[in-house]
Amino acid sequence: MSKWITVFAVFVLSLPAVSGAHEIPTDVTVRVFLKPEGRQLRMLVRVPLSAMRDMSVPTRGGGYLDLGRAEPVLRDAASLWIADYVELYEGDRLLSAPEIDSVRVSLPTDRSFERYETAIAHIAGLPLPADTEIYWDQGVLDASFNYAIESDESELYVNPGLERLGIRVIHVIRFIPPDGVVREFDFPGNPGRIPLDPSWFEATFKFVELGFFHILDGLDHLLFLFCLVIPFRRLRSLVVIITSFTVAHSITLIASALGLAPDELWFPPLIETLIALSILYMAFENIVGPNLRRRWVITFGFGLVHGFGFSFVLRQTLQFAGSHLAASLFGFNVGVELGQLLVLLLTIPLLDLAFRYVVSERMGTILLSALVAHSAWHWMSERVGHLRQFSFPALDGALVVSLMRFAMVVLIFAGGLWLWSVFRPNRKEKSSVGVEE
Repeated sequence: MSKWITVFAVFVLSLPAVSGAHEIPTDVTVRVFLKPEGRQLRMLVRVPLSAMRDMSVPTRGGGYLDLGRAEPVLRDAASLWIADYVELYEGDRLLSAPEIDSVRVSLPTDRSFERYETAIAHIAGLPLPADTEIYWDQGVLDASFNYAIESDESELYVNPGLERLGIRVIHVIRFIPPDGVVREFDFPGNPGRIPLDPSWFEATFKFVELGFFHILDGLDHLLFLFCLVIPFRRLRSLVVIITSFTVAHSITLIASALGLAPDELWFPPLIETLIALSILYMAFENIVGPNLRRRWVITFGFGLVHGFGFSFVLRQTLQFAGSHLAASLFGFNVGVELGQLLVLLLTIPLLDLAFRYVVSERMGTILLSALVAHSAWHWMSERVGHLRQFSFPALDGALVVSLMRFAMVVLIFAGGLWLWSVFRPNRKEKSSVGVEE
């Protein structure tokens, strides 16, 4: 028996080394350049070789990659793991399979993919010496693909499809249009089909959709809105309160998009904690007894906080706006307002029916607000615990300047609202005096 075990062990040890290939890497970063040139679209891709699984890799002594015999395997890897999954469109037309221009193995320390010019020169240059000692899962694959297109002025789209390369895949895509202004995209996973140089209409529509679904997906924003309207369901009261909330969150949303908000790690958890606090406060105010004049002022203050919450989603997606920042911001705000309007159209009739046939308005307001307050308290407790993990920065000059710039923006808008509230009644009084005379 021991003889057969020995024979089997010798047989296994004598097998040529083959890439492990079956383990899915945890973190993978894919770097891509896309550049249309006449009737050709060139795509340069850098991917870790460890993400190229199930490949029969030629090796030499010590298990090192045999670079002299590796090119066929590299071309297969580029075709099976990259070209077969990346979808490029010219308008609505899916581009046909690309020609693989060149492939090569590079060291992980190579920095040529920081710019398009150095990346293409690196791929076209001399390969690594055949005696370079590198394992398959230590190197990176650099590949150049050519797609046939009608014109470099065409509208181009990409659906990366490379999320299969790892458990968590980060795409870094740089599109270089004929005008030379680089469009950079940096996102995890696969967001679907992306316009590489969107028109203003495409950008606006995409961000209307984003804002609409964000307000519907955000349970904390929905509960805050719900608390706002439970005791105030008449048109005049709703217009005042919702307008106050809209103006306030628009201020901080725009300020964040312009880089006026802090970008430290402690800021998002602080805002999330304050959002929970805003829901809790509104719920308790409903229980104690709300006042319309106080409600719109408090709503304005908390609206500033919620605007920062909206901006965290917007920051990650503004890269898809192309050169249409203003149109995208406008579209996102429109989408948020449409989402709020839908919530109000569904919520107010249900509240009216409940207060008419199920429970009295006062008792219903207390019960519903207490349920909301219970959820908000748990959220706030969890978020405070998360917030304590961060250390707040010292009040240095840079932070003071940033806070002052943001405060100036808020004061300008708040002053405009105050002037509107002051002079609007005067106009009513003048009109009534004219009628009496």
